[in-house]
Amino acid sequence: MSLRVKAVVEKFVKELKEALDADIRDRMMKEREMQSYLQEREREVAEREAAWKAELSRREAELARQEAKLKMEKENLDKEKSVLMGTASSQDYLDGALEITVNGEKYRCLRFSKAKK
Repeated sequence: MSLRVKAVVEKFVKELKEALDADIRDRMMKEREMQSYLQEREREVAEREAAWKAELSRREAELARQEAKLKMEKENLDKEKSVLMGTASSQDYLDGALEITVNGEKYRCLRFSKAKK
């Protein structure tokens, strides 16, 4: 009978070792799959982050170009205003003349008339 018990115990131990080995293999495979999944997700996130940073950089460069263009247009407009519009002072003169400054040169107008249509 002891041989029979010994055989049952050995069979049980063998089946238990096989089950443990199978469980260990399954866990290792799941661990590898999880690592592979995590690496793929990290790569995807890194790619999206790089694309986002590139887009941000492109937009910042475009914004800087537009700001420079607007600044230059404003300066040109200010120059045109000073040339075309001039500045007029009030009629403080005894003769009622209006003094106009255009591009740094002063002009005096003694008489005004309406433009013909």
